[in-house]
Amino acid sequence: MLIPRSSSCCARALRLSTHHHAIHMAVPSLLSSFCHLFPRGHGFKPFPQFLSSSCSASPLSSLSSVPSPKPNKRVKTLVAAALLEIGGVKIAKDDVVRESDPTNNVPDNIFSKIGLQLHRRDTHPIGILKNAIYDYFDTNYASKFVKFDDLCPIVSVQQNFDEVLVPADHVSRSYNDTYYVNADTVLRCHTSAHQAELLREGHSHFLVTGDVYRRDSIDSTHYPVFHQMEGVRIFSPDEWKDSGTDATSYAAMDLKKCLEGLARHLFGAVEMRWVDTYFPFTNPSFELEIYFQENWMEVLGCGVTEQDILTRNGRKDSVAWAFGLGLERLAMVLFDIPDIRLFWSTDQRFTSQFSEGKLGVKFKPFSKFPPCYKDISFWISDSFTENNLCEVVRGVAGDLVEEVKLIDNFTNKKGMTSQCYRITYRSMERSLTDEEINQLQWNVREAVQGKLYVTLR
Repeated sequence: MLIPRSSSCCARALRLSTHHHAIHMAVPSLLSSFCHLFPRGHGFKPFPQFLSSSCSASPLSSLSSVPSPKPNKRVKTLVAAALLEIGGVKIAKDDVVRESDPTNNVPDNIFSKIGLQLHRRDTHPIGILKNAIYDYFDTNYASKFVKFDDLCPIVSVQQNFDEVLVPADHVSRSYNDTYYVNADTVLRCHTSAHQAELLREGHSHFLVTGDVYRRDSIDSTHYPVFHQMEGVRIFSPDEWKDSGTDATSYAAMDLKKCLEGLARHLFGAVEMRWVDTYFPFTNPSFELEIYFQENWMEVLGCGVTEQDILTRNGRKDSVAWAFGLGLERLAMVLFDIPDIRLFWSTDQRFTSQFSEGKLGVKFKPFSKFPPCYKDISFWISDSFTENNLCEVVRGVAGDLVEEVKLIDNFTNKKGMTSQCYRITYRSMERSLTDEEINQLQWNVREAVQGKLYVTLR
């Protein structure tokens, strides 16, 4: 399920865009060079129609003819070549981050998060929450749900969008919203990217957990890497034929019963309500909200799987439901974690507070270091987007940037638009010095001017 990142994001995340960034360059598929890196059983399972006969070629050799863009004066952070390992397979940084490929927009700092898999750490809040959800399904559906949590996040555009019926003009397909390795390959932006293949493999009950990637704004609840869990259950005609209701109603009823039980398992005896919504891959579609800490909070999105998805994947006579939830969003509430950046902290004052199997232990702030505010103003170009600005700021300041917020916007008599953004710098672990903040801001200014083609004011 393509799950929004906050309670107000659902409609925004699924809104059709009339400003879709079309891909105009035909670049050979990266999947042909990845096929030897990801054999069956290691999570990355390329589709046959994407593969060429040159599978023995070295990674990305087919892209070597793509010309490098003209260099410009800009700040560069030199990152040593690195390897990451997923499911026993090593991937080089150059396989994912390629500055010479005009269709690649994956920066070094995003590559550095691939393979960390916070959801597989039993003493981390994300892993603790994942295991608590596993416990619910193991208790109520003994031995039914197969669990996947080590599937590679590098997937095809077909897997990520086409096979879950995301429209061709959907905003999530744009380079502004999704990390593209090349024109045919992305870092998954939802765990639904694996749904169709698991259906084809014959699985009828499964949970998929993994890290997902989206270009987004910078604040305390948004981060370009987060974690989702997808759940799917299929019913055969024998299961609903004697129920006295049609297949869709039967599946929707079972779905709501299942997820209401999950909400009680995680949050206790809370008040709940169902809200009708829209997702491309389910119909009808719902959001579950709970009344928690004196506020209505969205917990997850779900629905009855579109029949076209089942038919395409060999399940013509079946009906199914699917749900998806963001683990960070729930963990921040259950553990009282105030800033999403903390999930990535290695500071023992954070990591030592959590233990395996202890859901809902309240985080105790170990310090509140002072913020520093710096403003940057510029005349924007037609191609400017806030997501691109946030990517540039992250690339310079990393997790030292707490928020990027638009504070002023005006258009002059000549039709030129100026925007002013306030950047909040704050470390989770120490006080920042004036010298390093000033240097960060100087580097940000140079990078913004060089990479976004704006005119600083």
